Order: sequence, then structure tokens, then C-alpha cells
Amino acid sequence: MSHSDMRRWEYKTLRPPRDETKKEAEDPQDELNAYGDDGWELVETIDYTNGGTKFLVFKRPAGVTGSATEE
Repeated sequence: MSHSDMRRWEYKTLRPPRDETKKEAEDPQDELNAYGDDGWELVETIDYTNGGTKFLVFKRPAGVTGSATEE
């Protein structure tokens, strides 16, 4: 497979909302659905050592554009 034939990916992270106890405070369903609508796929979670999710990691083919999650 040549370099030009290789699929390229872009990545994005989401930090779930947390309250003062450092536990997830809100369900991020609406934001997750917005990411999905823009072509992002959840591929990994990065967790804190003592529990809880620090980041959700998404990927999509490079060059896809969307409006709901663009910064």
C-alpha cells in the first residue's frame, strides 16, 4: 500500500463534565450524539488512576468536516 493510499485519521478528545468530587456529574449523551453526527467514532477512554474517565478519544477519517463539535 502506497503512502497516498493509506487512510489518514484525525483525533479529538472530550473531557466528561465532572463535579467537585471528581466523579462524572452529567451524562454526556447529547455531546456524544453531536460528535457522532459529525462523523466521530469513540475509540478509547483514558481513565484516572483511581477511577473515573479523564478523556473520551474519538477518531474520524481526515478531511471530514462537521459543525456541532468544531471549535
